[in-house]
Amino acid sequence: MTIADPAEDHDRDHWTERPSTWVAGITDRGVRHEHNQDALALASAAEPGTFAALVVCDGVSSAPQSDVASLAAALAARDVLAGAAGGSSPAPGDAAGWERRFEVAARAAVDAIAAEASTDGANTPASTLAGAVIDGPAVVIGWIGDSRVYWFPDAGPARRLTVDDSWAQAMIEAGVPADEAERAPNAHAITRWLGTDESDHVPRRTILAPEGSGWLLACTDGLWNYASDPEALADVVGAAVEQSGADAGAVAAWLVAWANDQGGRDNVTVALARLG
Repeated sequence: MTIADPAEDHDRDHWTERPSTWVAGITDRGVRHEHNQDALALASAAEPGTFAALVVCDGVSSAPQSDVASLAAALAARDVLAGAAGGSSPAPGDAAGWERRFEVAARAAVDAIAAEASTDGANTPASTLAGAVIDGPAVVIGWIGDSRVYWFPDAGPARRLTVDDSWAQAMIEAGVPADEAERAPNAHAITRWLGTDESDHVPRRTILAPEGSGWLLACTDGLWNYASDPEALADVVGAAVEQSGADAGAVAAWLVAWANDQGGRDNVTVALARLG
């Protein structure tokens, strides 16, 4: 098991984590923002497909110290999911156990935000979280906020595995077309988050049983803003693989560069695992 170096040692504007040949991630400031309020944290066994934990977090820009919040949350959640904190991990293949483990990870993330980020009492630090645990044939996903996880199989339809906790998603569920809702000025206003001013820290969870090989992607809205639909983003990932090969680090770098080429309106974070 390799847990990537502590993110505090990296340049917050841009850093790469690559705990194994099949797992990698990059977070980048983007083009227009002065600071990177995203963060990621990864862990992986060396043998492909055996075990990995991927966590991406997006600090809430309307809250103070969002960069501190996202980094604290990502590291704390990753450490719980990778078994470095928070008690023993579930038995191999115990998907239900991993679902419960995501609750422990979310509580640890909130505690880390409270410990690392100060508050003035009126506005508290906050972050989204999207993560995945690959435990052999079991892939368990957990999230709070509007960071996302997608599955892009080599054969078959692409799938978005998460449902945003956001104003846009509420409008979509009320019948507003997705492209219209996601273009609205307050589309990215989130309805659930990690922070001391939010009472519900239980992440939503789902289980993926991949059939065949493919790419598991966790990302912040700095990427999916430009290709929200799973099939549209699958085309982008396919182009990345075609031009950079099946190396997780190279594909992640290509996707970050692509997002910045689209305008880089937000920080962008990409975490990838190659399965199969």
